[in-house]
Amino acid sequence: MRLDPKALRYMSNDDFRVLTAIEVGSRNHDIVPAPLIAQLSHLRGGGANRHISDLVKRKLIATEQNSKYKGYKLVYAGYDYLALRTLSKRGTVTSVGNQIGVGKESDIFVVAGEDEKEVVLKLHRLGRQSFRNVKNKRDYFRQDQSPSWMYMSRLSAMKEYAFMKVLHENGFPVPVPVDQNRHCVVMEFVEAFPLRQISQVGEPGKLYSKLMDLIVRLAKYGLIHGDFNEFNILLKDDGTPILIDFPQMVSTSHPNAEFYFNRDVDCIRTFFKRRYNYESVLYPKFGLDSDKEFDLDVQVAASGFTKKDQSQLESYMNELSEQARNAGEDYSDELPSDEEIVYESDEDDEAQEDIDGQGSAADRDQEDSSDDDEYTVETDRLGNTIRRKRTADASANNKDSSSSKD
Repeated sequence: MRLDPKALRYMSNDDFRVLTAIEVGSRNHDIVPAPLIAQLSHLRGGGANRHISDLVKRKLIATEQNSKYKGYKLVYAGYDYLALRTLSKRGTVTSVGNQIGVGKESDIFVVAGEDEKEVVLKLHRLGRQSFRNVKNKRDYFRQDQSPSWMYMSRLSAMKEYAFMKVLHENGFPVPVPVDQNRHCVVMEFVEAFPLRQISQVGEPGKLYSKLMDLIVRLAKYGLIHGDFNEFNILLKDDGTPILIDFPQMVSTSHPNAEFYFNRDVDCIRTFFKRRYNYESVLYPKFGLDSDKEFDLDVQVAASGFTKKDQSQLESYMNELSEQARNAGEDYSDELPSDEEIVYESDEDDEAQEDIDGQGSAADRDQEDSSDDDEYTVETDRLGNTIRRKRTADASANNKDSSSSKD
């Protein structure tokens, strides 16, 4: 989904009052009727209707009809505008740049923050994939209430920001958290590459040890990442790993903590064996190497992301995992960088979402052995070999140069 902030400058305060009214009305109504919008926005009927019409034209809200009345629903574009306006008022986001990543449940942009410093804006977009067909919602919604993917996206963003903040304060290698509002998280822009893009490392054993130590250290602080793999680890030029993406992080007191811990360990062992032909007989084991020494899970709960929020979000994630297994899919939120994706059109975005939704282990293995002509290969100052996806223009230039040689 593209983020077009240009229309923000042309929107009036009353437009945002109507958007906010629909957001508030959505707490108790799947479809918000026009009279309620007028009441909540404190605009008279005629004025509210005019602004509603404008918002529909801008595709910030959608018209819906049920058996009783016609009403309106907030869509992600409108939710984006509400969050951007708040972040703009705080001075956190002053301008929006290019999209640098896309995942099953998120979009990533480079934006300018205070003093025009580049930061990253991550927009959580839960429910936009095939998982929007999930029918069993009663675990995290009242039985008389319709599901709200935006509410779940907000919980996901709250969780990511809360964990990132606590981890950063305790010296873990994570991006510096900057701000959070609704479904948006603003964080430091890290000059690094996803581990999945790095085809060779100078000392795989050293990197393997760093990552296993990081898993153990997290456990000693009372946390398990839950999705610790090559997609969620960035590698800086100096060899420092940076951990990202925390929606599936759980406490070591979780009933399935051992399963999540072992899965994180196995993901790293499998990747290093497949990619770097490195295998070690040494690896951490839950209970033996993960004695809890600190309570960061308690600190996260104290920061505002409560156990109730965690329970609701976890129920959602479990439902997605079950749906993915039934569909034969591998549910992992892949966040490719700008070296892997070229954004040409909305159709390209949709095609990429379809590709992301098929990220099975077999596909990843096939990706590792893909045609080298699709990549440019660079070596950083540490001797690490980095593959970058060629852009359409670069590929065309290469073909032209080849033709001229012939």
